Amino acid sequence: MIRAKTGRADPGRPGRYALGAVSGLLAALAGLALAQLASTAVRPEAAPVTAVGGAVVDRTPAALKEWAIRQFGTDDKLALTLGIGAALAAVAIAAGLLAVRHLPAGTALAAAFGALGAVAAISRPEATWKDALPSLSGGLTAAAILYVLVRAAQRPHPQSPGAAAPGAIDRRGFGRLAVATLALSAGTAYAARRLGAFGDAGATASRAGLVLPPPAVPAPPVPAGSDLRIPGAARFVTPNRDFYRVDTALVVPRVDADTWRLRVYGDGVSRPLTLDLRELLTRPLVEHDATLTCVSNEVGGPYAGNARWLGVRLADLLREAGVRPPSQGGRADQLVARSVDGMTIGTPVEAVMDGREALLAVGMNGEPLPFRHGFPVRMIVPGLYGYVSACKWLRELRLTTFTAYDAYWVRRSWAQRAPVKTQSRIDTPRPFAEIAAGRVAVAGVAWAQHRGIARVEVRVDAGPWRKARLGEADGDDTWRQWVWLWEAAAGGHTLEVRATDRTGAVQTGDRAATVPDGATGWHAVTVRVRG
Repeated sequence: MIRAKTGRADPGRPGRYALGAVSGLLAALAGLALAQLASTAVRPEAAPVTAVGGAVVDRTPAALKEWAIRQFGTDDKLALTLGIGAALAAVAIAAGLLAVRHLPAGTALAAAFGALGAVAAISRPEATWKDALPSLSGGLTAAAILYVLVRAAQRPHPQSPGAAAPGAIDRRGFGRLAVATLALSAGTAYAARRLGAFGDAGATASRAGLVLPPPAVPAPPVPAGSDLRIPGAARFVTPNRDFYRVDTALVVPRVDADTWRLRVYGDGVSRPLTLDLRELLTRPLVEHDATLTCVSNEVGGPYAGNARWLGVRLADLLREAGVRPPSQGGRADQLVARSVDGMTIGTPVEAVMDGREALLAVGMNGEPLPFRHGFPVRMIVPGLYGYVSACKWLRELRLTTFTAYDAYWVRRSWAQRAPVKTQSRIDTPRPFAEIAAGRVAVAGVAWAQHRGIARVEVRVDAGPWRKARLGEADGDDTWRQWVWLWEAAAGGHTLEVRATDRTGAVQTGDRAATVPDGATGWHAVTVRVRG
């Protein structure tokens, strides 16, 4: 039997350990629920799981990040959240078991896990000391509830006073307390969810009520032959719901457009600017079709998408602030964009101001930006990988130099400057497909943003390269569809594709990984043809 003064348990009573494990899990649930509720009064990023997950992402080596994207794709954040949940459950069980043997030590472990969440929260970009409060309150709550539950589990059955027989625990009393704890946790979690939804309501309403002005410079219609409509191939224009998303935000920021502000300042800025969305939308808006690509995209990977963007020319805004590019004597060569969640992305000033349609985008495929793609404002700079150009949920533009400041991903082994490399992809047939002999449409997309695609070639089993038919070009900043009709003979075959951009440069076949500035190599697909 457990002595009240020391908290030591009789190791011969496994039932108490089972109740201890249950106590640990219930205490953790209660602590998490309260912390989530407290985070609604601070900010969503201060919630423990989000804060710890963000801190893990911040400190994950580039190679491990790439592995996670390869394994889980755009579900990498879900996998991380589930992993944190599993680790929390393990610590909660350990705390409960430890509390059975030594109550002060077990409750201290529960409180310490809350302190760890607090440290993670205040280590995040844009954090203040208030971000520690949800995790601290959750840890203290978990420790208190663990203490109460374990003491209840130690209480002998009323009919077995004194030194009760092994297992003679007041299970009914413990059960009532456990059910009450579970109900309280569920109620608190529900309240947190409702308050969180209430906090998001202003942002949701601001997006729903936003009417985008018509473009002063509309994009020409997409050429009729741009989409070859080959079954199995990517559509020429990627629907918003299907557009890839790769970022570090475990919780998608929901920014209220009515309170959003953008600040432009830094080296070489003679007229600093602070704009709200209404002021931004009074400027001439430009429509432009552009394909975005993530640097994490492996050869043949899915992290590329094409859309029609609507926004303000970024170069015009910088000139309004008095900025000159380095080629004209400007002091800054790097434009650091900062997101509302603290992400920083560094873009060459020269690229922004060299005449390409670099935009502060407010619209995507005819509607305001979706929240997951950066509402209310994001950057689009054709020809550069997203990690050096495509800051979402934008709130700040700072002019500086590459020698003075390394943005988020540059500090994590990625290159400072990253123009998109020429790539081509086979969408159909799929890898390891089994197809019938005869004429087969081999099709896909190719891209070389800001240079354009001039030619795509396909070969079978390392034979001669055959020219594919291209879809119509919609400018140099979008991908092009292609198709090649193959007379497939029975057996196993390997198909390869390569592209040539409009400068005459042929896509290299040399294989390179994504780090530090994008993957290279020819996409290959192996298929089996039935005779």
